[in-house]
Amino acid sequence: MALVIAGERSGVGKTTVTLALLASLCRRGGQVQSFKVGPDYIDPMFHQYVTGLACRNLDPVLTSEAYVQQCFAKHHQASEYALVEGVMGLFDGVMGSTEEASLHPFTFASTAHVARLLDLPVVLVIDCSRLSGSVAAIAHGYCSFDPKIKIAGLVLNRVGSDRHLSLLKDALQSLQLPILGVLRRQDNITIPDRHLGLVPTAELSELDAVVERLADLGDNCFDWQSLLPLLKTPNSALSTQHSVRAERPATANSTQHSALNKVRIAVASDRAFNFYYQDNLDILQQLGAELVFWSPLADSELPQNIQGMYFGGGFPEVFAEQLAATTNVLQAVKTAIIQGMPTIAECGGLMYLCEEIIDFEGKSYPMVGVIPTSACMDKRLTLGYRRAVALQDSLLVNAGTNIYGHEFHRSSLRVNSPQPLFQAYRYDCDENMGFEGWNLPVNLHASYIHLHWGASLEIPQRFIQQCR
Repeated sequence: MALVIAGERSGVGKTTVTLALLASLCRRGGQVQSFKVGPDYIDPMFHQYVTGLACRNLDPVLTSEAYVQQCFAKHHQASEYALVEGVMGLFDGVMGSTEEASLHPFTFASTAHVARLLDLPVVLVIDCSRLSGSVAAIAHGYCSFDPKIKIAGLVLNRVGSDRHLSLLKDALQSLQLPILGVLRRQDNITIPDRHLGLVPTAELSELDAVVERLADLGDNCFDWQSLLPLLKTPNSALSTQHSVRAERPATANSTQHSALNKVRIAVASDRAFNFYYQDNLDILQQLGAELVFWSPLADSELPQNIQGMYFGGGFPEVFAEQLAATTNVLQAVKTAIIQGMPTIAECGGLMYLCEEIIDFEGKSYPMVGVIPTSACMDKRLTLGYRRAVALQDSLLVNAGTNIYGHEFHRSSLRVNSPQPLFQAYRYDCDENMGFEGWNLPVNLHASYIHLHWGASLEIPQRFIQQCR
């Protein structure tokens, strides 16, 4: 068994509730596997910081319904407890175009969709800061909207006083719905944020103290007698464990590799570049990669004897001045790409490979310069799932291939020529038409679109092959 923590809308405090539960469970000595619904990178960093285990993303748009089920089955059985943090409100999703989505077109990829796929009960977090009797109408609506969703109980967040709590309980009494937690308005637990959400864990020097306060909160604010049986997993011997390749088997020569046969891939990993799906990194290793983590911020040169490079997303704009000062590294990256080294650059990685980053104040910082354009910060947020078609054969896909990914950024490319010669994709979705991304023949794929390879093993296989 496991629990899904859902909100009645965004901003109700489900991440605080989730972290408090995780911290308290870990303090009790249990091993906890966490999951995050949707394409989020930063919340999983906090999960991993608390539990010590990589959080896994469950996203049927980026992968598939079958992959979501397989990923959960593989990872949750290895731990004593399992917890899934939802995304936005419980029923907030996207209009789907697949056959599966037609069964529930208004909630595809929502927390409710994933809860249904995994047959898990849901704990609903309600922001009570401006509610009293109306809390019952909200709870009743969420319980009755979809009979297939099992609401195990409520967490009442931001309760102001004992009198406020009494009013809330009186209103909810007729519903006979368990109240599994009550959190008062917390002034001493604050995680700073910036233009793309929470500040990542690597930048927070006092995070240990915050986790301790979250554990205290978890110890004192939840009905653990009711919660623990719901959170406890079978903890079996993993007899049904699936591999990442279960949905689409890899070729025989890609599944076993001797140490001498490993492909060394340099993965940029520091405060500027840290947006990676753990499943993607695992898949690379399973396909024969040796991942060499390095820091474009702190290291003076590229790792030795590498055959490929991977630049994930992150916040290069926040550290643009420091990145610009590493002239030897910038030149080494540019030379490696020009000489043909296979390279993937997503979002922040794409920005890093441009000629310059122009920050929110309009100040320019020189970057690698292999892509003839500038990355300019903007207040406008570009956000959403993307369906796109590849315009040409590239490092990752053949021309005409449809890809499904996600964008989340506040920058745009200022193209220095009217028509880029090496565009990667044409958007194929109503909300965003046009062209996106950059390719250099054979060896460079740079795009704002983040990809999860769980249900698309041909992409990492192709990358590994080019690196060999």
